[in-house]
Amino acid sequence: MLGRDKICAVAAAFDAESMIQQLEQALGQTGTIELRLDWLADDREIERFLGKLVGRRRRATLIATCRRREAGGRYRGSIAKQLFHLAEAIRVGCAWYDLEIETVRKCPPELTDALLGDGRQLRSAHFFRAMPRDLGRVMGELARGGPDATKIAAHCDSLADARKLLALASQRSTLAAIPMGEVALPARILSLRRANGFAYAPIDVATAPGQTSLADLKGRYRAQGLNSRTRVYGVIGNPIAHSLSPAMQNAGFAARRMNAIYLPFLVRDLSDFLDSVEALGIRGFSVTLPHKERIVKHLDDCDPLAARIGAVNTVVVRAGGRLYGYNTDYVGVLTTLEKRILLRGSRVLIVGAGGAARAVAFALAQAGSAVCVYARRQERAKSLAKAVGGEAIARTGLRREFFDAMVNATPVGMYPAIGNSPLEVRELNCRLVFDTIYRPPVTRLLQLAARRGIETVSGVEMFVAQGTAQWEIWTGDPAPVDAMRKVVISALAREEKSADARIGVKRAIG
Repeated sequence: MLGRDKICAVAAAFDAESMIQQLEQALGQTGTIELRLDWLADDREIERFLGKLVGRRRRATLIATCRRREAGGRYRGSIAKQLFHLAEAIRVGCAWYDLEIETVRKCPPELTDALLGDGRQLRSAHFFRAMPRDLGRVMGELARGGPDATKIAAHCDSLADARKLLALASQRSTLAAIPMGEVALPARILSLRRANGFAYAPIDVATAPGQTSLADLKGRYRAQGLNSRTRVYGVIGNPIAHSLSPAMQNAGFAARRMNAIYLPFLVRDLSDFLDSVEALGIRGFSVTLPHKERIVKHLDDCDPLAARIGAVNTVVVRAGGRLYGYNTDYVGVLTTLEKRILLRGSRVLIVGAGGAARAVAFALAQAGSAVCVYARRQERAKSLAKAVGGEAIARTGLRREFFDAMVNATPVGMYPAIGNSPLEVRELNCRLVFDTIYRPPVTRLLQLAARRGIETVSGVEMFVAQGTAQWEIWTGDPAPVDAMRKVVISALAREEKSADARIGVKRAIG
């Protein structure tokens, strides 16, 4: 519709040189690029950048945008100056220009025709706070006068809102519908399955809420290849942005050259997500905090072991939209611990009593371990201990007890609160400490254990084991374990390197 590619790279920088660098970077990845002139520092910098475009080979369709602050952009100048910059952008090679509805309302059409007549107009409306109540009215105003194409970008608090916006685009081939916000991110990407789908992807910095970077959109999600036959999977949780499941599962699909995608769903309201499963064509999904126990009552059926555990981390969508649940955390626990200790006869303390803790407890009990449970809420600890024939232990007794292993099955110490630990160093009376958290791979708890000379086990191994088991349940094929593990380890290594660099900068400044 707006260019050769449905993925539109967004170049946004404060100076002309950086903008040119982003443009060059995008040219090798997509044939459609938006130039956010309003992000440049001032009129002079805009003119410098446009001057650098003169004589350059145009291997892509360029869209010039100089959005004023009134419309959610950064440009502080007058409408006359805005139109001047857009006209200059057209003169130096931009085929399209984005003109927001706020400017259209104040500018006679004869003026825009005279100044910008050589370019094609994308008339846009942006709603950064909430979805407009009357999309039909907005669409009518945008279409008045016959622009070449229209765009509605709206913040969506639910998948229902995102679906409503995308449904409007399915009825109008010249409308680009852009759901904004983290909740709407999966729908935003999945819109590319349609012939007139369109998505903006920043090269460097995001220019709207919920954008996915060009590198991730084309690399991790392989979104340029999405079509009506693409199989859709995902992970639901709150929060979810930290999850490495999309990187791992998509690496598996890429290794097997499958037409499938796995997306992160920020789910605050389970019913909103479940109502969207059929509409979005979701064939299976992972479940993480805080929904592992909550999802059970929404299932049509469940694996007997998962039913006993009372928590599900894997769901298959069967014929007729029926939901069937599994728990692969169980597999991850056994795969990880059996390599290090003889579980039968071992005494193991589980910290926590939620969904993850239940999977750990049932796995260890099944393997013949004596299970002990500590949780902040003593009643939940007692309930879980009773379910597996184990023992609930109060925190005051931990210093007097000894265990073969301790397992943290709480989110305490998970990114970004990496300085926290569920236990103190003097409470670690055991031979081995296993933290089910994988981000960071070495948590504060594991650091404390290592300080006492205790063997430690990171949650990375469990994460990969439970994830590859999920992949096999969904696809019916053996998982490419090495490829999936490699991408997780690489991602964690990059994060650690970045964190070390930030610490170094802080020390240098301080």
